[in-house]
Amino acid sequence: MTQPRQPEDPQDDATLARPRLAWAITGSGHCLEESLALAAEFPHVDLFLSRAAAEVLPLYKIGIAQLKTRFRVFRDNSASAVPVGMLYESGLYHTLVIAPATSNTVAKCAFGISDTLPTNLFAQAGKVGIPGIVFACDTEPVVVTKSPLDWVELRPRNIELRNVERLRAIDHCLVPTSIDALRAALETRYRSLGLLDAVHGCNLA
Repeated sequence: MTQPRQPEDPQDDATLARPRLAWAITGSGHCLEESLALAAEFPHVDLFLSRAAAEVLPLYKIGIAQLKTRFRVFRDNSASAVPVGMLYESGLYHTLVIAPATSNTVAKCAFGISDTLPTNLFAQAGKVGIPGIVFACDTEPVVVTKSPLDWVELRPRNIELRNVERLRAIDHCLVPTSIDALRAALETRYRSLGLLDAVHGCNLA
């Protein structure tokens, strides 16, 4: 089992390893726990929480303080999404992940709307050539997902499925449709950067 590691001191930029992985969380509960467990397998990850994510996490008994023991955590507390500016720092982030991504976030990203922290990150990452990997939730005619109370069966509408296809056409964007596919996409990305050994080292820590 992967052991949690203490994050670098967020107040001391000199301690921050580069390059880093930016991981945005939206207000979806679909594979939320699995997404965070996967994020914890990779070194040097910063979490960016939408306001909806900050509301949903406690419903799944996941506390912000708990996340801060493993990640640097940034929240959507400003109208201009101030943390997005870190994407402009040369070499700080190599990849953006949005996982899980609600159908609302997918639609906004697909149509170029940037009014939350995750959607702003997606737009600006694309503009500076940082690849984005978006784990979309509504990708199949039937989706079985875990709500805070029970497992539920959802049937995404045609518009949600079309928006996933629109998102696939966005520059610098991959859209995996399962946790296994997300893991594979990340491993491919890390391999291309020559960083896969660091991932294996994190898992063995």
